[in-house]
Amino acid sequence: MSVKTPFPRALAACFALCLFAFSAVAQSDLSRPRQVAQTTQPDGSHRLETDVFLVSEAPISARTEIELVKPRLIAPRLFEFNRMMMSAIDLRIGAPYVYGTQGPRVFDCSGFVWSVFQSAGVNFERGSARDFWVNFNPVGEDEKYKFGTLVFFNNLKHVGIVADENGFYHASTSQGVTYSSFSGYWGSRITGFRRVPLPASTLAD
Repeated sequence: MSVKTPFPRALAACFALCLFAFSAVAQSDLSRPRQVAQTTQPDGSHRLETDVFLVSEAPISARTEIELVKPRLIAPRLFEFNRMMMSAIDLRIGAPYVYGTQGPRVFDCSGFVWSVFQSAGVNFERGSARDFWVNFNPVGEDEKYKFGTLVFFNNLKHVGIVADENGFYHASTSQGVTYSSFSGYWGSRITGFRRVPLPASTLAD
């Protein structure tokens, strides 16, 4: 006679009982309303704890303030001097060329240069283009095409005032006081450059 062991049946019964208990707990959890924490913000609105937010931020008073210093490309007094020079040039544009004159209505090349600097408050002796070449100092490569530099042509027979790297102002025998480009005719006839010394007060900040 064989005896059947009750162990497999008991194990199956325990397994079924466990499944039933687990299912009941799960159903209970799903049916229970979920509690979501809220935080009241300073303006009275509510924010869910699941919202994305900054954990902390240093107060404005605690932040390190960095003073941004803008580069000063040109001293204010030098800027004003250049403005006066440009105004003087503008007033003379179109004036006829007459040899040996220095204004106020007609100019030769060196007379035009001298007159413009006089109007801007820089005094030096009136002379020829060659005199300016001898009396004023040479300039470095970085100053050759700066506004206000003197540019000389045709073996010191002609002088003008540099506008920028593209051209210059001068009293032309054919056009009177005008702007001309360095490209072409004039560019191939440059002898050199000189800079009129400016008063220390003009260069101060």
